[in-house]
Amino acid sequence: MARFCTGMKEEMNLSEVSAAPPRITWKDFIALTKPGILRSNLFAALGGFWVASQWKIDWPLMIWVLVGTLLVMASSCVFNNYLDRDFDIKMERTRNRALPAGRIHPQIVFWYGMLLGVLGLAIFVAFTNLLTVALAIIGMFFYIVVYTAWLKRTSTWSTSVGGVSGAMPPVIGYCAVTGRVDMGAVLLFAILFLWQPPHFWALGIRRLDDYRNAGYPLLPVVKGVRRTQLQMIPYVALLIPAGILLYTYGYVNVIFPIVSTVMGILWLIICLRGLQAEDPVKWSKQPFLFSIQYLMLIILLLILTTSGGWLG
Repeated sequence: MARFCTGMKEEMNLSEVSAAPPRITWKDFIALTKPGILRSNLFAALGGFWVASQWKIDWPLMIWVLVGTLLVMASSCVFNNYLDRDFDIKMERTRNRALPAGRIHPQIVFWYGMLLGVLGLAIFVAFTNLLTVALAIIGMFFYIVVYTAWLKRTSTWSTSVGGVSGAMPPVIGYCAVTGRVDMGAVLLFAILFLWQPPHFWALGIRRLDDYRNAGYPLLPVVKGVRRTQLQMIPYVALLIPAGILLYTYGYVNVIFPIVSTVMGILWLIICLRGLQAEDPVKWSKQPFLFSIQYLMLIILLLILTTSGGWLG
């Protein structure tokens, strides 16, 4: 009888443990900010800052710009997770995130996003110019409101229009130095804006069933894979003249357009070959990974080939 009671007590303890709510950790708070997106956007902001500075670096300003960009982008990503929580639970790729998995309360996520955003904008107000503050607000608005809250769940245009927010980091870095929007800012915006749709559409093809099950009207879900492949081509093709124009206007030396053109042609060939691919889902991994390599190399080249630099 004593053994039976002991066994019952152990079973009850085990059931209590299994029923206990999962604990949230500091890693969950970091994951809410989407570190992968933060890294690429910080690198892009650094590239824009470097092009504008032409290697005459104001180091304290650069640090504040990068910290402000980090916080503003982190805030936007947290709000993206907050607004997408009901959709994320339907997707295999996202259902184990802290919010849809129930490890953290939505209200905590909301105020976490608010705190990050206020701190980021406060840094821009204190250490940069009004143009930089305005660009940061525009970027946040497009990512949180236009993209996440509106177009992502209603239109196939979400990726293209939402690209405005993703193109802001290099412009923020650039305008923090110059205090104006000129051709350099426009071309940096164009490169990041054109890069995003083919990158995210490749991901959309890879995760086609996931996005379809979640109910997102992504282009490959609504219009089909082949239409998406065709629509990727003009974006990739336009990256080539955008890189050449940076050299034409004197922001970089001749190495930049040569390498960027070669990379653009290679990406274009990958996209064209996709039209003949027997398994488009399997093929989509290639342009997705290549797009990441393209972006990292292009931003690195922006820094190294800027006028006045090592290769400038």
